[in-house]
Amino acid sequence: MLEKLGYEVIIPEHLESGRAWLSKGLIRKAKEISNKNISLLHPLVTADTPLIGIEPSAILTFRDEYIDLADDAQFEKAKQLAANVFLIDEFIASEIEKGNIRKEQFTKEQRTIKLHGHCQQKALSSVAPSVRLLSLPENYKVETIPSGCCGMAGSFGYEKEHYDLSMKIGELVLFPTVRKQTDEVIIAAPGTSCRHQVKDGTGKKALHPVEVLWEALV
Repeated sequence: MLEKLGYEVIIPEHLESGRAWLSKGLIRKAKEISNKNISLLHPLVTADTPLIGIEPSAILTFRDEYIDLADDAQFEKAKQLAANVFLIDEFIASEIEKGNIRKEQFTKEQRTIKLHGHCQQKALSSVAPSVRLLSLPENYKVETIPSGCCGMAGSFGYEKEHYDLSMKIGELVLFPTVRKQTDEVIIAAPGTSCRHQVKDGTGKKALHPVEVLWEALV
């Protein structure tokens, strides 16, 4: 989609974000990964060539925890890297405001979208860029689902001892809201875990906001 909109996309050499290790409290391994990624990415990532990610918990690790995990010699590099790291929702919303991405590039079809925000996104960023991205097609109406955590929380909901609790959390707001929607309503969720939880809990498929915008391109 980015290439279709006129951007050059570079996938640099890098390791995983380290988020999975952090979620289990394995700090030493996460620190090793973060310092390797800082070395690999710092020379490449600038305001003109930002680092963009589609998974909130992973990409926001570069912006938040990397500053704390960086070795002393890498601290300033980690801060510079963090300043140029964005969710793809944030990047596209910013480009819309600059006039670089325009509604004329997208369908005029009328659609309703129900958006479930990711917990890490709510904590460190905002769901507002996702709403802005999804509202770009002029006849798209976006409604945010007033849900908290979906219940999956990374791999938490897949673990046998947590499954029942995970489902109970999903049933608080998210699942009942999704079940009420007709097939014409688009369910959107930036989080990979959230999309799996929606599928497992309701049988409905949720899309990443980028998938929604891609399908709206003319």
